[in-house]
Amino acid sequence: MQLRDALNDYKHHRHDATAFPGESRSTTGHFSGRDGRLVHVDPDGSLSDYGYPLTGLNGLERSRFGLRVDDDVVWFDHCQPTAQTYHRHTALVVTDHETHLGSVSQYDLTLGDAHVTYFDCEDLSGEDVEVVAFVGFAPDAQDTRIGQLHHETAIEVFHTDEHDFVASATGFAEIQGQVAAKYGEILSDEPVDLPRPISNGRYEEARLSGNLVAFLPVEDGSATLTTLLTDSSEFPREDALAHLDDLAATYTDAGALEDAATEQVEVPVPDDHDYAEAMAADLRVLSLLSGRTGLRIAGPDFDPFYAYSGGYGYTWFRDDAEISLFLLESAAEYDLALDDWHDQSAAAYADTQREDGSWPHRVWPHDGSLAPGWANGRLESGDDVDYQADQTGSVIAFLGAYADATDDEADRTDVTATLEAALDSLDDTLEDDGRPEVCQNAWEDMTGRFTHTAATFLEAYATLAGTAGVDADLADHAASRARQVYDAMDDLWVPEKGIYALREYTEDEEEGTVLDARCDSATLAVAAAHRTYDQFESVDEARLDRLVSHVETVVQTLWRRPTDEVEGLIRYEGDGWRMREQHDEKIWSVSTAWGAHAAASLAAVLRDHGDDRADEFAALARELLALVLPGGPLCMDTSYLPEQVFDDGTPDSATPLGWPHALRLATVALMDEYDMLAERRAVADQ
Repeated sequence: MQLRDALNDYKHHRHDATAFPGESRSTTGHFSGRDGRLVHVDPDGSLSDYGYPLTGLNGLERSRFGLRVDDDVVWFDHCQPTAQTYHRHTALVVTDHETHLGSVSQYDLTLGDAHVTYFDCEDLSGEDVEVVAFVGFAPDAQDTRIGQLHHETAIEVFHTDEHDFVASATGFAEIQGQVAAKYGEILSDEPVDLPRPISNGRYEEARLSGNLVAFLPVEDGSATLTTLLTDSSEFPREDALAHLDDLAATYTDAGALEDAATEQVEVPVPDDHDYAEAMAADLRVLSLLSGRTGLRIAGPDFDPFYAYSGGYGYTWFRDDAEISLFLLESAAEYDLALDDWHDQSAAAYADTQREDGSWPHRVWPHDGSLAPGWANGRLESGDDVDYQADQTGSVIAFLGAYADATDDEADRTDVTATLEAALDSLDDTLEDDGRPEVCQNAWEDMTGRFTHTAATFLEAYATLAGTAGVDADLADHAASRARQVYDAMDDLWVPEKGIYALREYTEDEEEGTVLDARCDSATLAVAAAHRTYDQFESVDEARLDRLVSHVETVVQTLWRRPTDEVEGLIRYEGDGWRMREQHDEKIWSVSTAWGAHAAASLAAVLRDHGDDRADEFAALARELLALVLPGGPLCMDTSYLPEQVFDDGTPDSATPLGWPHALRLATVALMDEYDMLAERRAVADQ
């Protein structure tokens, strides 16, 4: 998103009750892209690229599509609301447009760094119709100092390294350049609609801009527009033009795109599963958000100017490693062929690990290089308080589980050295009392000594303690640390509320530290951590009672149902982030999915201990899971889980967000395992 676009959006939405003005929202529409490039298709068919973090290429910033008949243009965004769906479980987006000339079906599929848009115009009346395409590129993330080259079959738009191309399978009946918004338009109180009427004789307009209007002849009832993003140092112009010609020759109808989209689905889900739709959506989203390194963005970056957030188009090692662990567990439950994903993640974590064994706050997923962040205390000479220690714990938990997933070392990435260094780093941030030092929390808005951070340490140490794929001395050391953290969890217990505190922190230097007794959904991580601990050393009965009280109380306290149609868990008590005109805390899909996963994890632990309370928490897990499944109040018709929703149900923030999708997939797997063991137990009892 460029500044001109942000300012234009600000003018449209500055008085909106739920939309934050100046953002590039993806709360409507569908994404396509399974190999780097990430293209958003709005419900009106317009396209924009969100894939810069995944590829280093910026691409399309703005577009509009429509029809021209006898010099009259009808834009699809001025027509009746359209239907938009995915083709089966693929990433092929199908958008239907209803115009006064008839219906048009638009098919959009991203193929590597290329994107094909096919228009099926068979239903249009017999008039001489052309497809109108307004496209605006920002190569190298620039919207000025851009040039165009007009080739015989394509238009090339460039700044320096990035060269973007647009081509038509039926050629161009006409091409018109468009300069960016001018000073008067930027400063005006009114937004500007692009494309504007063509200027009179400005020679530079057709060649010195990233914007152009192209008219595509409709032949045999169809037209096809293809865009291609390239790094000119790696993909010469001649190769790009030849590739565009190949694409035009290959994708001549909807069937060819459907076949290509089906081939993109790396991991089919069990079609007979009750939640096959949700599982397919989860894998699709996690694939969409993945770069070629295997690292993932948290979600499509809707706020690149940090107007209301710190940005989302980066890899956080907390989110990414937990997603990796959830995928590893789900693959084992359903025999999903995700080995390549696991290997990529393990290799990427090894490549991005710092010399001290920790990981930086955020990196760019396309190459693993350091990205902007505010929690890089261990890279600076400052205090380590500006560091999120849970990230290292999350990576260790995945790598330990990964090392234990196969006995054949030749079939997996060797992560021994990575784990040894990471364990040293984790030890460095563990205080003598058995709890992590003061640092930033998972939500990145506080400092203190957090229950959530302690839970990630417990899970990391417990995972290594029970891992056969690591050195025995390392496993013994991890076991000792796991017991230490396990015992220290008692220091965070708030008896009057029956929960583990959000954190311990210093409120007043003279009075010392106090417990923050607010309920926090991040503390629900204690359930999964204790499930892992229980697999190498039994959780005692007193701790089970505390876990039951904690999960039950936190879920009940954070549960909100502002309307009959909206329901879920808020992030924590007193959360005031991104409220706009709303007065109360917003509901988060991550928190709700976390609640479901925590209840399922606790049900599994209680079952293994023969505790009658297991079924109660299995029922709670199903109740919370239903809120994020298709048809639930937090799952959109697109199959996406947005990070947050307002009380009126309006989705907000990063959409789709990878973390809750992975949590949903893992919770479905946990509940399937629970039900399967319950059936076996029932048969045995007979």
